[in-house]
Amino acid sequence: MDIKEKRPGRRSGLSLVLSIIFALLTLATAIAIIIGGGKLISLGGSAYYLIAGIAYIVLVALYFKKPSAGFWFSCAIFLLTIIWALAEVGGLNYWDLLPRLVVPALLFLLSLLVTATDKGLLQKRRRLSGGLSLVVFVALLATLVGGFFPHNTIYNPEAISTDPLKQSDANASKADQDWRYISRNASGTRFAPFDQVNADNVKDLQVAWTYHTGRRLTGNAAGVDENTPIQIGSSLYTCTPENKIAAVDADTGKPIWTFDPHAHTYEHVTCRSVGYYDYDRDDTLTADQKAAYTDTSCRQRIIVTTVDARLIALDAHTGEMCQNFGQKGTVDLQLGLGDTANSRRYHPTSVPLIMGHLTVFGAWIRDVTEDEPSGALRAYDVRDGSLVWAWDVGNTEGAKQGSDHYTLSTPNVWAIPTFDKDLGQLYVSTGNGPTDYWGGDRNKAKETFGSSVIALDVNTGKTKWVYQTVHHDIWDYDLPSQPVMYNMKNEQGEVVPALIQTTKMGEFFVLDRRTGKPVSKVEERPVPTSPAAKDEHLSPTQPFSVDMPTIGLEHLNERKMWGVSMFDQLYCRILFKSALYSGIFQPNSEQTYLEFPATMGGMNWGGVSIDETSGILYVNDIRMGMLMSMKTKEQAKGQTVSLNEVPQWAGTIRPQIGGPYVGTRMDNFSSFLQVPCQHPPFGTMTAIDLNSKKIVWQVPMGTVEDTGPLGIKTHMAMPVGMPTLGGPTSTKSGLVFFAGTQDNYLRALDSKTGKEVWKARLPVGATASPLIYQSAKSGKEYIVISAGGAAHSPDVGDYLIAYALPDKA
Repeated sequence: MDIKEKRPGRRSGLSLVLSIIFALLTLATAIAIIIGGGKLISLGGSAYYLIAGIAYIVLVALYFKKPSAGFWFSCAIFLLTIIWALAEVGGLNYWDLLPRLVVPALLFLLSLLVTATDKGLLQKRRRLSGGLSLVVFVALLATLVGGFFPHNTIYNPEAISTDPLKQSDANASKADQDWRYISRNASGTRFAPFDQVNADNVKDLQVAWTYHTGRRLTGNAAGVDENTPIQIGSSLYTCTPENKIAAVDADTGKPIWTFDPHAHTYEHVTCRSVGYYDYDRDDTLTADQKAAYTDTSCRQRIIVTTVDARLIALDAHTGEMCQNFGQKGTVDLQLGLGDTANSRRYHPTSVPLIMGHLTVFGAWIRDVTEDEPSGALRAYDVRDGSLVWAWDVGNTEGAKQGSDHYTLSTPNVWAIPTFDKDLGQLYVSTGNGPTDYWGGDRNKAKETFGSSVIALDVNTGKTKWVYQTVHHDIWDYDLPSQPVMYNMKNEQGEVVPALIQTTKMGEFFVLDRRTGKPVSKVEERPVPTSPAAKDEHLSPTQPFSVDMPTIGLEHLNERKMWGVSMFDQLYCRILFKSALYSGIFQPNSEQTYLEFPATMGGMNWGGVSIDETSGILYVNDIRMGMLMSMKTKEQAKGQTVSLNEVPQWAGTIRPQIGGPYVGTRMDNFSSFLQVPCQHPPFGTMTAIDLNSKKIVWQVPMGTVEDTGPLGIKTHMAMPVGMPTLGGPTSTKSGLVFFAGTQDNYLRALDSKTGKEVWKARLPVGATASPLIYQSAKSGKEYIVISAGGAAHSPDVGDYLIAYALPDKA
């Protein structure tokens, strides 16, 4: 100790209080990271935490025995921590550095304050400590402020093609301004060809009207609002999760009629949209066929599938059931499917797709036992409700007429199909055949048609071609989104009719609509096959789309583990090192293994939007992992495995009754603060030029304002980039509208840069995709969002909200 320094016992009262606080916090930190750090080292992980914990104990001792040495030792600890953090992160990455440096910086600040207030030390030393403490305080304050700005963004304007493949909707008249399908057109591009609202005036948008749908908000299985209304002329047609249908005036939001089918079920309760059919505009009918229908009612029809497995036709003008359809307006969809447990195990999640006078739709199957209902895809005549064809992949012919018993447990189609009028083809994307996470006994139908894009003949349902995106899928990487039709160049530079399919793996497969052959290069690459679950036989290779960008698909390692603090980051490191993980397509196992991306994606059901004037695709994504382990009956003892209702995934055993197993233990890959373990962002919006096949920009989507650690709302609009559902809608004026974030906002982004140019606070969050239309009466452009609550949020509502520019004075 400096001979001019006094004994440490002469500290002032303030210095003593600060010393005690510093000692207690530092010792608590040391004990925590020594215990965790020791565990991490035993798993082959980083030694930093154990070393730092020991150093902190030494530091406390020095501060009480040799405060001058303690000061310099504290400086050394923090400096070495900074060096370690920068080396691990590989640069100045805000979110990655945050958990590594904030707690050490706070401890360093406390140590500096102890020194600065210790009158037993030299004044020069105290001044140095005081100055450094101010620097550290300002740095921490700047760090807090920095959290309110987006990080990990990509901006690459050089990727924009100078010669974009502009195209128009081939499935609708150019004069047709209606939003007739869930994605506006049969191609699925979800592009609004309007420019009344643009980047200059979008700031002036205000609520034009609000309609309350009257959906049930409380009780079991109230459902999730994923509804995008359709717009026909001056009317919108909307649905609630339990299929309460309403026709709403497009300019005022006032109800024209409502219809309640009193539909209830217990699982996966949702309605994404409805279908619309018009006798007079059906060009698949002859003039004589149109004239033969003389009934004044139901000439225009709303086609509805219900969560309790009914198909209903309503008069579009009155909401009355069409008596000449099925049995007085209703068709029972449970016929021939096997045991649906009164629709508990089966219900349509796909939207009724109208193809001339046919409607086709798929359905959600629970996928947990070997005797699940059939995944047969069926087409019905919208005029009378008669079954026209059924696609049953368990039947050797590939299609089956009638309503007799279809093959059980076949791959199902829960995503929205796409209709190609010119080629006379229907494109569907399938799930993997039950069970989801073990496939040791799968038959030929499941292995051939599971997790595939498939073209069917519109009139017969016969299979035209099959392209599989995952072989022997035991990750629940079923295809969740609508295939989108858009012409693109193949590897030879020829413009071909293409089909774009997003996946839960964050990949884009681009196929020739005529043949199913890849337009963008795909490679079969080796993947790990062991260690695997009992009696499993995994594919040694999987297809990888290599020319198109991948979104969020990164190979994780310990350095990419994250947390709000060093404590939960250490916890996540231990979780990661404790689990089996070899990257994408990690084999299933009785040992805990990490699946990343997990079953939510990647990209999910919201799909994409394509600006047809620029050829730029917009897509949102989810970046979440899950810890999994297969459980035998013996291993599952003491835990509930219920076949009555699929439990919440996190922290449960999801039933998977197949082979030697009764279920799969599923836990969110998150810290004890319920924060995802891998580093942010956890969800983004990305723009991809389809000509250059490069990312133009990528921005994190969503803040923690309405959520946070342990589910507690932070009320801080920090754009971490949160998991997203629903989809974007792009416009001719250069805007991208999106609302499917974890905070309660509808946003508009500049389509060229990804910069947020407008946002509106919603009463609750939204999971749906925006509808944009121009009123047939007023000519005004409206942006409509169904705000029923963000995904997994306890805050729900029944709002349908329209935004428009104010009327000119």
